[in-house]
Amino acid sequence: MTDPTNGTLPVNGATLYYEVRGQGPLLLLIPGGSGGTASFDAVADDLAAHYTVATYDPRGISHSTLNDPDAEQHVAEHADDARRLLDLLSPNQPARIFAMSSGAIAALHLLTTHPERIERLVAHEPPVVEVLPDAARHRALPSRVKETFRTQGLMPAMAVFAAGLRKEGDDNAPEPQPEMKLPPQAAARAERTMANLPYFVERIVPSFMTYVPDVPQLKAASERLVLACGQDSYGELPHRTVTSLARQLGTEAQHFPGGHTGLTTHPTEFGELLRKAL
Repeated sequence: MTDPTNGTLPVNGATLYYEVRGQGPLLLLIPGGSGGTASFDAVADDLAAHYTVATYDPRGISHSTLNDPDAEQHVAEHADDARRLLDLLSPNQPARIFAMSSGAIAALHLLTTHPERIERLVAHEPPVVEVLPDAARHRALPSRVKETFRTQGLMPAMAVFAAGLRKEGDDNAPEPQPEMKLPPQAAARAERTMANLPYFVERIVPSFMTYVPDVPQLKAASERLVLACGQDSYGELPHRTVTSLARQLGTEAQHFPGGHTGLTTHPTEFGELLRKAL
């Protein structure tokens, strides 16, 4: 990997850690879940052959610290963090964005509030539950995850969360995988991701999965938007939200390799298709 340059950016209520590599027009990569800059290790260098690639830890994740560790989290504030990074790194030109999962929810909000700052947004499986025709059935999931975390702990809460994302009628938990000895860099990344999980479960899931996107504004900016879903995640909740939103916008979702974590499982193929989509 190419060693990136790094920096910090004070924002409202937090300090963001970011990394930059490559040359060319700006491409901002926004991670989802409990991941940060390391989420894009497998594709950042290849993308940096074409773009100035910026990655960052969202507020409260890894190196991006909160002024108040107990502060509630809001999609609009996370979207504004991304805008401030765009203003810092590409003040005079709109930028391209690739965002995943909960990060893609923040990116959708940014597109509705500041479309002029975005040249193109590829949003991979944002779980915007409120666009579903059966949204009422899924509204209890975020609070159920948070309550399970409060009463039973992290791993039971993650089990509830994973069950809520699975295909309808699929009540079987995934088969446990044998433990693998990871290379030191990958092991450190996995350790950071695990350390971020309590914050993700308690602060991000409840606020992000109850977010209501502004569909008319997204439709007005739809020429800048590529909705993406995993070809292996058909029927899962994030796949359903993407295809439902695409129908409402009068577009079609692009299918990317793998499932919800296709960037991790199929990095080469995923990166190739991402470059085309951008």
